[in-house]
Amino acid sequence: MNPLNNYRFAAYALLATGLINLMYQTGSEGNLSKSSVLIFIGAVILGLTFIPKISNILLKRVTKLISLAAFVILIAYSFII
Repeated sequence: MNPLNNYRFAAYALLATGLINLMYQTGSEGNLSKSSVLIFIGAVILGLTFIPKISNILLKRVTKLISLAAFVILIAYSFII
């Protein structure tokens, strides 16, 4: 299994959560800007996993821990909005 798959699954989860929030909160004030944060970050992370030089950076232990913390915060944000 490719070690970058965890990043790709997390990025897809953020992207999907942002799109779901966008759909279910239609009409809410500021919904587009709030959901766009998740959509944009998920799309960027997904794209970065396919760039070889950045992939090497993503596989370092420190980067993994920072990414995990950021992912948990973003998922919590998705439930808050």
